[in-house]
Amino acid sequence: MSSVARVTEIIASSDKSFEDAVEMGIDRACKTLDNVKSAWVKDQKVEVEGDQIKAYRVTLMVTFVLKD
Repeated sequence: MSSVARVTEIIASSDKSFEDAVEMGIDRACKTLDNVKSAWVKDQKVEVEGDQIKAYRVTLMVTFVLKD
């Protein structure tokens, strides 16, 4: 059986951690996209305010299989 997949880029943020940002991004992608199969973290950033980290941001490349 053959299949065709697509990759889409999403950005997610969390005030807790990079891991939490990834989990939030994957959770949201699965609610919007069907057949999510994998993701990889393309980039990580932090938003700093004063001397504190305000937000953790990740850019995810999410792979999902297209329906026939």
